[in-house]
Formats: sequence, C-alpha cells, structure tokens
Amino acid sequence: MIQKLVALSLILGMIGSARCEEAPGGKLIVFHAGSLSVPFKQIGQAFNKQYPDVEILFESAGSLDCARKISDLNRPCDVFASADYLVIDKLLIPAHAEWNIKFAANEMTLVYHDTSRRSAELTATNWFTILQDPAVAFGRANPNADPCGYRAVLSMQLAEKHYQKPGLADALLKKDANYIRPKEVDLLALLESGTIDYIFLYRSVAVQHGLNYLLLPDPINLKKAELAEHYAQASVQLSGKKPGEYVTQKGEPMVYGITIPTRAPNPVAARAFVKFVLTRDHGMKIIETLGQPSVVPSPCSAWEKLPVDLQPFATPRK
Repeated sequence: MIQKLVALSLILGMIGSARCEEAPGGKLIVFHAGSLSVPFKQIGQAFNKQYPDVEILFESAGSLDCARKISDLNRPCDVFASADYLVIDKLLIPAHAEWNIKFAANEMTLVYHDTSRRSAELTATNWFTILQDPAVAFGRANPNADPCGYRAVLSMQLAEKHYQKPGLADALLKKDANYIRPKEVDLLALLESGTIDYIFLYRSVAVQHGLNYLLLPDPINLKKAELAEHYAQASVQLSGKKPGEYVTQKGEPMVYGITIPTRAPNPVAARAFVKFVLTRDHGMKIIETLGQPSVVPSPCSAWEKLPVDLQPFATPRK
C-alpha cells in the first residue's frame, strides 16, 4: 500500500511540475539589428512551426537605437539581438540586462551593383581611389545609430594604415556625407536605384540580397579574431548613455550578441526563442546559410546569470 502511495505521489508531482512549465505563447517583442532582418524572418517562421501560439513582433533598427529604446525610452522588449555584442555590454548591462551571449561573426565589405561606376576596374588595392572619384557616390550607416556605421569608419582608418595613405580616412569621411542613413539596410534602395554606387556593408547582407561585393583585406575587414590587437589601433567617438556623454569604440572583430532584457514582458517565450536561435540545427543553421559563421559557444562574463537552459550555448569566462 505504501509503495502504491509513493508511486502515486511521484506521478502527481510529475504532473504538477509539467503544469508549472509554461508553454510559450502570447506576443514576443524582438528588437534586432537591420542586418539580421532576413535570417530572423526565416527563424521566426521556423519557430512558429514549433510554437504556433507565439505571435512574434519583429522590430528592426540600428543596434545602438535598439538599445536606447530599452534603456532611454523604456520600450517593452523580450529579446534584443545586436550586431555588436559590446552594445549590450556598454548600454544595457547591468541596469537593463544581466547577460549577453555571443552567437555569430561577420565582416565588412564594399557592396556595389552591376551598373556602379568604375566597378569593372574595382580591386582590393584601388577601391579607396575609386571612392574618392567625384563621379562616384557611396553610402554608409550612421555611426551613432548602427554598428555598421562605426565599423565603416574603423575600416577607413585601418585602410589608411594598411595602404600607408596619410589622410585617407578623413578624405573618405568628408565625401558623400549626404548619403549617411540610420542603418545599413536603408542604403539598399539608394544602391538599387543607382543613386549611389557603393556601400560599406556586411558580407552577410550582401549574400542575403544577392549583391556584388568586394572582399577587403583582413587587416581592414574586422573579421579575424587573431587580428584583434591590430583592429584596436582604430577608434571612434560615439554618443553615450546620456546626452553630452561619449564613449570610445575601438576596432574589434565583428561579433553579434543576444540577450533578454530584465523587464521582458514575456520571458517564457523569450527563453524559448533565444534557445531556438542558438540551437545548431535550427536558428544557427539558418544564420550560417545566410552568410554568418557561428561562434556558439563563446565565453560569457556573466555565465552564472544565464537561464539554466541557455548555459550550454556559452562557456564561463576564465
């Protein structure tokens, strides 16, 4: 009789435990970098096949703008995926988020279309000369709104060092300032219409949109982890957390980060979505197919603060 009662107690406990584990549902608000628009759309569709009760509300913007919506405007957000993991570290942790998981890499390229002026002669050794041609126009993202924007500036500075061309970065930065836009994907319409000839853009976005692109040398493209010290020679001043404050952004290898803000209105669905994004056979498979190498798992400085089901996707920082 006692054995039967124990068995019944275990069964009831398992049922109670299962009831406590909420199934993801409701609205899920996802802020993400513009360069993640294509992969996150596909990831959302795949996620909804497994979790049909979740209504995903994607909102794309420059990563810095996304972070400020959370920190300054108190906008509700369940998941934030940044094109630069440092945006989360510097603008959201510790007041608005506790942890940050690095999940994908990228590299800077020079993107163009079939009718871009002088594209037939474009090479990795003359691109900066072509961009300075008065007949050629190029665009870039706003450094204070989008990591792609400040990475373009960093690449120009590194190009000046690499090609040993004093004054090159300033010359490029002063040219075509009227073609600066809030985020990198806003420039695509200008390129497709022929208004501009070239864009400083991530390789993944070029791949996703079937665009022509020039691979830049590794000392310039912010791709190689082993060149971190070299990239750090370049830096740019950006708007800080408060008006009038500024932070220095040094060159670093490109690494994307993802987090769940501490005030997330739907943390259950948020954890399920982040887990889906980081799983190799689900989200990361889509992201890699669309041009971004996975860096999962990578060291996490706040590994112990990660939800238990997300800890396998990072490693403790030594």
